[in-house]
Amino acid sequence: MRYLLGAAAIAGVISACATNPVTGGKELVLMSEEQEIALGRETDPQIRRQYGVHDDPALQAYVQRVGERLAVHSHRPGLVYRFTVLDSPDVNAFALPGGYVYITRGIMAYINSEAELAAVLGHEIGHVTARHSVRQYTAATAAGIGASILSVFVPELGGQLGQELLNVIGNALLSGYGREHELESDRLGAEYLARGGYDSGAMIGVIGILKNQEEFEKNRALAEGRKPRIYHGVFATHPSNDRRLQEVVGEARKIKTLAAPRLGREEYLQQLNGIVFGDSVREGVRHGADFYHRDLDFAVGFPRGWRLENSPEAVTAASRDGDAIMQLRLEDLNQRLTPRTYMQERLKLGALKREGPLEGTSLPAHTAVSFITTPFGKRDARVTVLYYNNKAFAFFGAARDPAAFDKTDPLFLTTARSLRPLAARERRLAEGLRLRIRGAAAGDSFAELAKKSPLNQHAEPILRLLNDKFPRGEPRAGEKIKIVE
Repeated sequence: MRYLLGAAAIAGVISACATNPVTGGKELVLMSEEQEIALGRETDPQIRRQYGVHDDPALQAYVQRVGERLAVHSHRPGLVYRFTVLDSPDVNAFALPGGYVYITRGIMAYINSEAELAAVLGHEIGHVTARHSVRQYTAATAAGIGASILSVFVPELGGQLGQELLNVIGNALLSGYGREHELESDRLGAEYLARGGYDSGAMIGVIGILKNQEEFEKNRALAEGRKPRIYHGVFATHPSNDRRLQEVVGEARKIKTLAAPRLGREEYLQQLNGIVFGDSVREGVRHGADFYHRDLDFAVGFPRGWRLENSPEAVTAASRDGDAIMQLRLEDLNQRLTPRTYMQERLKLGALKREGPLEGTSLPAHTAVSFITTPFGKRDARVTVLYYNNKAFAFFGAARDPAAFDKTDPLFLTTARSLRPLAARERRLAEGLRLRIRGAAAGDSFAELAKKSPLNQHAEPILRLLNDKFPRGEPRAGEKIKIVE
């Protein structure tokens, strides 16, 4: 019976053959085109909810036009492709099965022409046309079938191995498909660029820009003690030294469709003028250690020098050495509970110590120390709940060393007290930063522009990266450049 089970599973895999749209060859896949499209259709709303869609119909329409200009020349022109700009500062682009392609406003900020935008979109179209997600799913599932068969004879290799394999496709969507598939997407993207009337060399150009951004981001993330946020389509070697990349893009250059390939720098920069840079206004904006939320009308000041991370779930602040951490979470109030009762019934806190009304604020508030689970493990933490605009603001503060808690506790209390409605001058800060396009004046330098920029201590390298002048380039008089206001 065990042998028959294995044979049946293998037979099922062998029967699932399809023609690869790119190579024309037969390959094993465990998902039909209809299933592939259905998967993309079902996942698209989740992506839109998670990231948010950038609120600029003109820019969305522009990106759709550029994408369609390439897709019509792809190996799967019968698919309906949907190109969406996501409201995320992350430098990323990715595709779902069935023709759903996403690009963040974060990556668009570093691109400098329509041809470079087309290169990123072309790379993602390549993932769709070559069915990389389907092939990844097939490899993981086939391996899972193999693991199931093997687990019949060696049971200890069962569940955990299968679970690890099933995680592969989900990780691939945002983290890449491996060197060979990414290189194939570069080749296909370069071909679609050329057939769409762009210079296929824009593929190498944009990868160079993103490689510079990646190196800067890695160094910055290391210094700040966090994970870097980088684009999955970039590998260890710089494109100028990547022989295989040069070869696949070089093949596309043999395709001639226009005497003068389209660059589209002016139109692209015009579309980019005024786009949000950095934090989304919808999710709240960080300025140093301060946090402002326009739509919810509040501001909070965290300790000077602390690093802030903003997510849809919480605002998290960590000290420079990482030995103290705070978190702010919000929840709609639906019952008339006192802040203390909220702590007990909603937060499910146990014994409350050193508790009482929070002094120094006019808002309804209660504070206490409770033994809870923190990122440092179970220990005493400062918990403070304030009510404002029919929402509960819950602050949590903890120290890595329990003996250091009393030293950091005043900082936790001061931060909670700082919760306030936005003042008139803070409303401008809550609008976030925006890219502006202007002509460089004679004598302009990025060092001088950085001094006038609202960006932090990294202003100069960020401005160079935004304008493809990293690490030492300077603007030329009259050249259109991006600045941040």
